[in-house]
Amino acid sequence: MEQNTALLVMDMQTGILGGYPQFALLTDMVNKAIIIARKKNIPVIFVVVGFRRGAPEISPNNKSFSSRKDGFANINMDEFMTVAPAITKQDKDIIVIKRRVSAFTGSDLEVVLRGLNIQHLVLTGIATSGVVLSTIREASDKDYRLTVLADCCGDPDEETHRVLTTKVFTRQAEVLNIDNWS
Repeated sequence: MEQNTALLVMDMQTGILGGYPQFALLTDMVNKAIIIARKKNIPVIFVVVGFRRGAPEISPNNKSFSSRKDGFANINMDEFMTVAPAITKQDKDIIVIKRRVSAFTGSDLEVVLRGLNIQHLVLTGIATSGVVLSTIREASDKDYRLTVLADCCGDPDEETHRVLTTKVFTRQAEVLNIDNWS
């Protein structure tokens, strides 16, 4: 295993990717990162967002989720949280369920990372302005070493993605393209 490193594949799930057909190429890039991680013996951790029946975790004070609470309450959450079929998942991969935007909030991610003695996180996922940004901020505060694979992240707003990956993330993470990581 590459010393103390894990690849996080975040929010690449059926319920999210289904709303963004423009991210078909992103799934190819993330699969490439997964293949590289496996060759380097780096654990692959899938982080998905999900809620219990009725979505009791969603507060009316949470602007991001509260407007969609009724929708979340009435869908098949197991299907929503399933890693998208276009993403290469293996039985040995770890799945972490989170309850908010950051991969850490409402999940057992930190316990899993401690159990694996992980100190370095390589981040991929959708959306750059959502899970990637929130996870970088929290992981940085928790003293993880961070790498963002810019071409393995996507955002509905290309300019937001560009600004985050070229100006904001560089303060807390090494930002690379997949070819520079391999």
